[in-house]
Amino acid sequence: MISEVLIPAVIFFAAFHIVRILSEHFLKRKIIKSGHFEKAEILTQIKNESEEVNKYPSLKWALVAFMAGAGFILIEVLRSNDQILIDQRDALLPIGIELVFISLGFLIYFFYVNFKSK
Repeated sequence: MISEVLIPAVIFFAAFHIVRILSEHFLKRKIIKSGHFEKAEILTQIKNESEEVNKYPSLKWALVAFMAGAGFILIEVLRSNDQILIDQRDALLPIGIELVFISLGFLIYFFYVNFKSK
C-alpha cells in the first residue's frame, strides 16, 4: 500500500525539481545574454548584515558530539543497572534521552555564543 503511493510521489518530486533547476538555469542564461547581470543575481554576493556569522563551528559540533556521547553513556548505564527499564517495550526512551542530550549541546553552544557576544 505505502509503496503504491511513495514511489509515484518520489518520481514526481524528482521530476519537478529537475524541471525547476533546468528552467532556472535557462532563464538566468537568457538574462545574462541580454546584458542584465544584476537581475540574474549570480555575480552579486549575498551577505546580509542581520545574519550572524558562525564564529565557532568547531565548538558547536564538538559540544553536540560530546553531549550525544554523554547521552549514549547514560543509556548504557541505565540499561546495565535495570534491564527492565529499557527493553523492547520502551524503545522510545533511549531515543528521547539521546535527543534531549543533543539539544542540550546546541543550547549550551547557543548560550555560550550569546554571552560571548555581549
